[in-house]
Amino acid sequence: MTRSRRRLTALAAATTLVLTGAASPALAEVPADAPEQIHNGDFSAGTSPWFSYGTGELKVVDGQLCTTVPAGLANPWDAGIGQDAVPLIAGAEYELSFDISATPGTAVTAVLQLGSAPYTTYASVNATATSTVQHVARTFTVPDDNPGAQVIFQVGGSAQAQTVCLDNVSLRGGEPAQPYEPDTGPRVRVNQVGYLPGGPKNATVVTDATDPLPWQLKSASGTVVASGQATPRGVDPASGQNAQTVDFSSFRTPGTGYTLVADGETSHPFDISGTLYDRLRADSLQFFYAQRSGTAIDGNLIGAEYARPAGHLGVAPNQGDTTVPCQQGVCDYSLDVRGGWYDAGDHGKYVVNGGIATYQLLSAFERTKTAETAAGGAALADSTLRVPERGNNVPDVLDEARWELEFLLRMQVPAGKPLAGMAHHKIHDRNWTGLPLAPQDDPQPRELHPPSTAATLNLAAVAAQCARLFAPYDAAFATRCGTAAKTAYAAAKAHPKVYASAADGNGGGAYDDTNVTDEFYWAAVELWLTTGEQAYLTDLTASPLHTADVFDAGGAFGWQSVGALGRLDLATVPNALPAAERARIRASVTAAADRYLATLRGQAYGLPLSGDANSYVWGGNSNIINNAVVLATAFDLTRDAKYRDGAVQSADYLLGRNALNISYVTGWGEHAAQNQHSRIFGHQLDANLPHPPAGSLAGGANSALQDPFVANLLAGCEPMFCYVDDINSYSTNEVAINWNSSLAWLASFLADQRDAAAVPAPTCAVTYTTHGSWPDGFNTQVTVRNTGTSAVNGWNVRWAFTGDQQVSSYWSAKLTQSGATVAATNESWNAKIAPGGEITFGLLGSTGKGPNPNPNLVTLNGKACSLS
Repeated sequence: MTRSRRRLTALAAATTLVLTGAASPALAEVPADAPEQIHNGDFSAGTSPWFSYGTGELKVVDGQLCTTVPAGLANPWDAGIGQDAVPLIAGAEYELSFDISATPGTAVTAVLQLGSAPYTTYASVNATATSTVQHVARTFTVPDDNPGAQVIFQVGGSAQAQTVCLDNVSLRGGEPAQPYEPDTGPRVRVNQVGYLPGGPKNATVVTDATDPLPWQLKSASGTVVASGQATPRGVDPASGQNAQTVDFSSFRTPGTGYTLVADGETSHPFDISGTLYDRLRADSLQFFYAQRSGTAIDGNLIGAEYARPAGHLGVAPNQGDTTVPCQQGVCDYSLDVRGGWYDAGDHGKYVVNGGIATYQLLSAFERTKTAETAAGGAALADSTLRVPERGNNVPDVLDEARWELEFLLRMQVPAGKPLAGMAHHKIHDRNWTGLPLAPQDDPQPRELHPPSTAATLNLAAVAAQCARLFAPYDAAFATRCGTAAKTAYAAAKAHPKVYASAADGNGGGAYDDTNVTDEFYWAAVELWLTTGEQAYLTDLTASPLHTADVFDAGGAFGWQSVGALGRLDLATVPNALPAAERARIRASVTAAADRYLATLRGQAYGLPLSGDANSYVWGGNSNIINNAVVLATAFDLTRDAKYRDGAVQSADYLLGRNALNISYVTGWGEHAAQNQHSRIFGHQLDANLPHPPAGSLAGGANSALQDPFVANLLAGCEPMFCYVDDINSYSTNEVAINWNSSLAWLASFLADQRDAAAVPAPTCAVTYTTHGSWPDGFNTQVTVRNTGTSAVNGWNVRWAFTGDQQVSSYWSAKLTQSGATVAATNESWNAKIAPGGEITFGLLGSTGKGPNPNPNLVTLNGKACSLS
């Protein structure tokens, strides 16, 4: 018996109010065995899934849920304590009961209602709470079905500040929750989008059979084109299913409508094509435009159903992001923090999550400078994406990242103010709002929350990245980013332990983080890569993370763990580290990739995530992808196809090869998620609203069941089954910018692999030598040697600078430069390079004060050369 339950038995001397609905005749007593519809009503499991708005922090004190309520709120509903996802059945009888006290005392109204506009009330009870605990109960009949109603205790409206406590909240009645049986479709689970011709092709068969099963691959016409025997895998711990796996990688013929048949089951159809992922790259990036704040969304770009007016610019009913004050007691100024991306399913904007999401978009572009398969970034160039800035001679992915970068810069504390140079942690509504709610219709006041060291270092890191990547396209913006990055880093060093509070979660997520060693390391790395300044190199090499294993098994990196971002960039972005140190750093990436490969090979569903329940967490799909990012990076570094194949195979889980047989990406696959938790894309609740746009990633299976909807629906689920495609499940089915940024990075890599053919050995070698440099320039010579067996007749040599370097003159070749990318083509007299022969050309260049390292990738006619 818990402490709160013991206290209930001692309430004989306390006041008890028993009320019946005034609008209906007296009801029979609800049976004692009626099912309970409230989750954690005795607060023995802490505060989750209860929320509050307009109050102080929710705390469990002596077994009660308690909070403070400020004085002078105009209305009872201006502050409340509530729980969502309460299932109701029309015509059923219910009893709502609770224990309540308040000091010094206040009126309280308990409301059972629709959780979104128009907030229809199904039942309410008024009580006068005093310092003496009283038990309140009411019986009523519910007029409407609602699988996701809301219980709210309205506690505002008192002239005095209050401390309000609740306990033993119960709603008994209706029917027991029916066992949830998801429609998992055929027992043969495949990537429902398809497979690359030369890449891995694996499937999973759910079966009772323990002996190897025969399988057949059939064309769209039903012809058997390949066959073989499956491999028994035993019981998969992540799904609880007995499974066998099928490997049909040796079949490489492109086509559409293939199916896989085994154990009397036929899979969903899929394609084999080298262009499978071209559109996914664009779709996953389109998500960010749809999430933009502070601008009208153009339906001509992404579909008429997604058109909407600008949100949060101060046009009624918005209170706007153009002049946002701080929370009470935080600061004495207001900031213009318009723009940026709405973070997830709510209308909040968070610097730490915006930081990692922006990093991944910038990283997807920066990868094109150093990855052979990226074709110099042509697929991410200007006018390749559906953004309004297309046609401005800036790569579209940088345009999209800039929308968030501008917001991040605006979050910096102004000079002359306390904590100047630091970044405010977040900005969002004062109170939580219901579902659905278009951004332009949000009536809540907006508030700046206190600065934090974590947010400040996120700003420093991505602003430094911005400075080097935008330098060839917009020197003024690059300079602005660079200045902000240095200012932020200095401010963080001056205030290294200003942590965001875990309790600051009313109206938006807390995004708390009390260990910022990783943020300091990441920011120092980005600033050194951009500036080359010794102070940043000293800081990054002194960090304990510089020699630590920074790649976690559960997820290589995330918003709360960013050390791996610094490691990946030191491994891939050209820099002046000694050769032995660079080799060590790169070896740490491949060692992590080897561990993820081993994990992938041990899973019946072939994903780089272990099968224990603790691995399936909130937003776990992004952890899977980020582990795949490490695999993809290892391939870019080594050209070893095993890493590429591991990254490619990881996508199978996301696109249908999983226990639920569902694609977690809207619009991709035969059976795809489409009801992700979002206030903007609320089709499930309002048919006039759209589903999330194609390319939107759901958070994925979460064994902790951290919202009441899935807690009631999926209790006892095996880890991979702890997901439901319902808008009410924010802990398994929300969208978020940092999840879609990981998808965008991986989708870009996948699209670059084309047919995933065998990786040939280099047939050229390049010596890139800077013979002299001065404060604003350099003199470089490039020698290209043909190490193959055939003559080269006509050549194009390509590489990319890291930042603002510009070619000013050249000889023995014709040089052109687009952004940071340089292309050198032959003169008429040196077009041929015989086997064993070589050519040499040179250039003079100008640069700012940043570093000028040798490139990590030089290609000859599109193929990578070895570097010496």
